[in-house]
Formats: sequence, C-alpha cells, structure tokens
Amino acid sequence: MTNRARSFDEAAGLYAAARPDYPFEALVWLLPAAAGRVLDLGAGTGKLTRQLVDRQLDVVAVEPSPEMGAELTAYVPEAELREGAAEAIPLPDADVDAVLVGQAFHWFDRERALPEIVRVLRPGGRLGLLWNFDDDSEPWVDALANTTETTARANQREPDVITDEHFIDVETAEFAHGQRLDRRSLRGLIQTHSFYLIQDEAGRAEVIRRIDEFVSTHPDLVGRESFVLPYVTRCWRGTRR
Repeated sequence: MTNRARSFDEAAGLYAAARPDYPFEALVWLLPAAAGRVLDLGAGTGKLTRQLVDRQLDVVAVEPSPEMGAELTAYVPEAELREGAAEAIPLPDADVDAVLVGQAFHWFDRERALPEIVRVLRPGGRLGLLWNFDDDSEPWVDALANTTETTARANQREPDVITDEHFIDVETAEFAHGQRLDRRSLRGLIQTHSFYLIQDEAGRAEVIRRIDEFVSTHPDLVGRESFVLPYVTRCWRGTRR
C-alpha cells in the first residue's frame, strides 16, 4: 500500500465522523437480489459496512489498517472484521455472494486484487464498486474543488475499472447524493482526504485557511449556517462467470 493510502491511518477517527455514506438506490443496484453473505473490501471505518448490516446481510469486512478497523468495530460491532488486504483476502474460496468496495478500489493493486476477488466470489456472484465524487456541475462546488485542489470531482471521467475476463454483464450507473455540512464539518471532511494528509503542517494550515475564506466569501454560502454538498455516486458492477 502506498504512503498516500496509509495516510488515512492517522485520521481514522475523523474519517469515521466526517465521511458521507452512500445512496440507498446505489446499494440496491449493486447487490444481487439473493445476496446473503457480502464482503466489504477495504472497509475503512465501516460507512458502507453499516449500511450493509442494516440491510440484514451477513457482512464480513476486510481492512488492512488496525486504526481504521478499530473505528469499524466500534461503529458496526455486528460485522465480522478481518485484518487483511485486497491482494490477499483472508477468506476461503467461493465464500461470498457479493464483494463491494466503497472509495477504495483505486488503492488496490488490480493485477493481484481482481484474481483474489474472483476467488472468494461464488459463481454468479457480484462485484460492485462505488465512489462519491463532488458534483462540480454545481458552480460553487466547482469553485470549492478548485480551492482545495481535490481530484475527487465528478467531471473527471474514469476508464472502465472492471476489465477482468472472469466478469460479465459489466455496467455502470450514477446516483445523486448529498451531505449536509457547516463550516466546521467541511473542515473535518477535507482533513480526511489524502491530498491534505500528505502535506506538512504549513500546507495543512493553508488548506484550512482557504476553506474558511471560501465559506466566508462565496455568494452561495455567505450567511448560511449549513449547506448540502452534492455528490455524484458513480458505480460499477460485474457478475462472476
């Protein structure tokens, strides 16, 4: 795992508090109708895990970071947590009906991770990937993304991400989502992103200064106690042969 990926370890508690969940409709689209046992791979602090457990699924969460895993255990004690990586999934062959990955697939070594995902999926099982991207079709969100220099923007299109020959019926879909924030929680959200975490103290302070100035001066936000940050939740799904 890269240093940029491991930068999240120090922000595990804030990540659990600040990051958004995922739209219900996206999970319906991603999960097979008959899914029973589901793997949340690269589960982080359990945002997606919580939603899967709440759907009465048998959920196993795999996460390499002990810091993130500790937050997940506190947040979703009902889930089975295993420490491990996508490149060496600590599950037996054909163990799950679906593998879901929220905000993490881009950190995986795909050449090693995809065969492992195929291995733990039952034939006919589903791989589902999802990301929340800032909806920068909204002018103030585009301006905020420019201010923070984030790359998690909906207008930056990704190539197909499920390309393994073991998957058929590969499709993609998008869903609208949103997160209500105020100045303080926006700061917290930005402080969980890798572009912030890899900077030195002065760089981090400059990011926070720019956020505070933005909220205080942008005409769409001035005088508002809270606001909804809109997302585009982009999803991919594929069925194991």
